[in-house]
Amino acid sequence: MEITEQLIVDRVLLIRGIKIMLDKDLAAMYGVEVKRLNERVKRNHTRFPPDFMFQLSSDEWFHLKSHFASSSWGGNRKLPYAFTEQGVAMLSSVLNSETAIQVNIQIIRVFTKMKQLLIENKALFLKIEKVEKQLTGHDKDLQNIFTILKKLISIPDSSKRNPIGFPYPKKK
Repeated sequence: MEITEQLIVDRVLLIRGIKIMLDKDLAAMYGVEVKRLNERVKRNHTRFPPDFMFQLSSDEWFHLKSHFASSSWGGNRKLPYAFTEQGVAMLSSVLNSETAIQVNIQIIRVFTKMKQLLIENKALFLKIEKVEKQLTGHDKDLQNIFTILKKLISIPDSSKRNPIGFPYPKKK
């Protein structure tokens, strides 16, 4: 399986107001069974406090399954584990394969880009709010434009992201 930035972004979910990745998605990217991934985590449980990893409630899992229209047949019989960004980073210390290390690097880069995108959009959103407040009661057309701009900002286009981080030195 080729691990692309878009694949990672598609696997990041928002649960309890936190960006997480499910154990089954991480296991697939690492090329291991979910059972083996969770086994390694349980053997190193002190590395995974509740803000790094938690198990979904049955209600959260039900809503996720209905959101993705997944079948009630087959699949996991246990509630899945959710890993926060810190939990994903910690996985590289318990999964010693080269694949796990490389996938973790990619995932952490995606999380970092997502944070940067949120910061950039927040600043833009605040500027639009300020201008919109100054227009109150003046021009309805301009207020409609600002409403549309807010909607566009809330759904970022991942294809227009600028790369972040330090560039690698060019080989001679």
